[in-house]
Amino acid sequence: MRPCLTRYPVDGTNGRVEAFSTTRRGGVSTGSYGEFNINEFCGDQPECVLANRRLLAEELGIGVQDIIVPHQTHGKTARRIDAEFLGRSADGRRLLLEGVDAVYTDVPRICVGVSTADCIPVLLFDSRHNAVAAVHAGWRGTVARIVESTIAAMVADLHASPDEMAAWIGPGISLEAFEVGDEVYKAFLEAGFDMNIARRFPADGAKTEDGCKWHIDLVECNRRQLVAARLSERNIYVSGICTFSRCADYFSARRLGINSGRIYSGIMLK
Repeated sequence: MRPCLTRYPVDGTNGRVEAFSTTRRGGVSTGSYGEFNINEFCGDQPECVLANRRLLAEELGIGVQDIIVPHQTHGKTARRIDAEFLGRSADGRRLLLEGVDAVYTDVPRICVGVSTADCIPVLLFDSRHNAVAAVHAGWRGTVARIVESTIAAMVADLHASPDEMAAWIGPGISLEAFEVGDEVYKAFLEAGFDMNIARRFPADGAKTEDGCKWHIDLVECNRRQLVAARLSERNIYVSGICTFSRCADYFSARRLGINSGRIYSGIMLK
């Protein structure tokens, strides 16, 4: 049995990096976690999570301990994965990954990744300094500009060069599917975003004058943050996969409920 991965094009990287997102195929989990889930924080059976992690580690040719899975809380904390972190015990690593929504490293053969099920995963590669990052950008993280702050952390810690970076935006909920309340729209507005990222769509039971509700384009909002951080638009890859409409292949919390599996989007220096 092998996990079915969505691998992203890495042209121009000279084979130095691997970037991917998992699908729901090729694992041992069942029910709303089926089949492939490596996230231990969403209610799946621990033995299934471990078995799936072993399958992914085998696919990547690394050890299970070399797959980094933070416990995300929709904040903007980014954690560097370095020799000090890797030298800690399993409990020590777990403590340092608590409340972390982005991870980055310049250590080869360490897979850093984030878990999503409608939120937007963003993967980064700095070709000049051989550094990679994975960012979890839900709507709260997007409002907090976690993509920009993670890039800033890479610049400060690793002397990264945004103009030398490539980015991959993985599977996430689309504009058409991401219906939000007025409070979410207001959060983006008050944070200073150009609100052409939002549109109104008809909604059943909407108690509004026009019978519509706001929708937000999280993918485009994060793409613009990458450009604002000085990445070249030609180096930004957008998967175009909507988790809500393709929930048979990718986990979607809005379709399957929060007690379901998570996509793991990872990136690794070879």
